[in-house]
Amino acid sequence: MRDATNREGDNMGAAFGTMTEIRELKNEISGLRNDLKRFIERANQQHVDAVLGDLKKNYAGVFSGHQVETAKADLSMHMVKNCKMREKCYTLFMEFLGNTSQHIKDGDISEEAIAAYRDQLKAMRTKGPFDRCDTCFTEVHRLFEKQVGLMESLGMYRKTGEDAGFLFAPFDESLVRDVLEPVASTQRLQILQSLASQTRTFSDISQMSGLRGGNLLFHIRKLTDAGLILQRHERGDYIITDKGFKTVMGISQLHRILSPD
Repeated sequence: MRDATNREGDNMGAAFGTMTEIRELKNEISGLRNDLKRFIERANQQHVDAVLGDLKKNYAGVFSGHQVETAKADLSMHMVKNCKMREKCYTLFMEFLGNTSQHIKDGDISEEAIAAYRDQLKAMRTKGPFDRCDTCFTEVHRLFEKQVGLMESLGMYRKTGEDAGFLFAPFDESLVRDVLEPVASTQRLQILQSLASQTRTFSDISQMSGLRGGNLLFHIRKLTDAGLILQRHERGDYIITDKGFKTVMGISQLHRILSPD
């Protein structure tokens, strides 16, 4: 009887030891999985940084020139037509936008410089003699902020303390327009996620997503207009921007938090 009791105790001890080992093994596997995820995230970020560095080095001049050419066309179209100051203001505005676009070539701009340019625009507006000057200055402001958005997407411009206090920052329509709406699609999320690991051609994205022609182009334009991805040059590879990488990683982290264990 004593031997049977001892054997039962030994069996229970062995089972308990096995359960402990299994629990420790599960914890170790969980830790390794988390380490692997962090490694992949860091590797992806390094890839994005390398691609963006190459992009800024080789194509910054192209982007800068494109911004200037776009400004010329948009100003000509949207400035007040029948105004005696039109040509003088056009020259002044193009000089301003040419100076600001130079920072795209330089590859870096500070928050102080951005604020100084905004103050300069305000000072210029106070000298405008007509109420209708608002029309022209609104267009110049839009074109400047478009440049700022490009600099931010390329990682050239980061706001000081942009992550601080984000829980208390009020949401506005720009969050929906620039982040939520562009990724509110399974196909666009898949495209964004696929570009987080490597650059891809239009054909690659088509094969990966199952989308074709104009349908795929529609989704790609949604992502490019939001500054989440970029095309190296016409008919070139597509790459994810700094903003796009942060967006897809944030969504991935949120998904892990909300998913049941």
